Amino acid sequence: MQDWLVEVLVNYKEIAVVISLLVNILISIIGVIPSVFITAANLLVFGFWKGTFLSFLGESIGAILSFWLYRKGFKRVVGKKLNKYPLVSRLLNIKGKDAFFLILSLRLLPFIPSGLVTFASAVGTVSLIVFLFASSIGKIPAMLIEAYSVDQVTNWTTEGKLILSILSIVGLIYVISNISKNQKEK
Repeated sequence: MQDWLVEVLVNYKEIAVVISLLVNILISIIGVIPSVFITAANLLVFGFWKGTFLSFLGESIGAILSFWLYRKGFKRVVGKKLNKYPLVSRLLNIKGKDAFFLILSLRLLPFIPSGLVTFASAVGTVSLIVFLFASSIGKIPAMLIEAYSVDQVTNWTTEGKLILSILSIVGLIYVISNISKNQKEK
């Protein structure tokens, strides 16, 4: 996917920024596809800082549009069903500065899917303004870490090799623990 996007961005230089933003927004709306391949393509085509900024901008715009769409499409249906659960209900009904800091914190954690944070915020009572600021501010350090990691891996530096090794070990531990867990359940 990354190679295809790089090819498209290079072949359509005049509108490459627009294409990158649109792809990033689409991925944000879908909500389950990791955006790391877009970041990688942006870094390869536009360089580190411009590519990072473009990825940040695309993800931020995508998160805001996703929030709005999710709120319009899912809030009534999902909100009523989830309010039956006291813990979830408390999370969905959070407002103001508490909502701001919760969204900000969740954006800082790399293992929390971005689409899940957006969806939970949209079906809850968080205002668009609180979501916009908390989400965007939280994306800054997360995007810098992602861009640095992608840059190191794509340039196959020592840090990139270390990052891939750590991710491989974590993935292996996850797979082994799930296999072990599934065998115990049987």
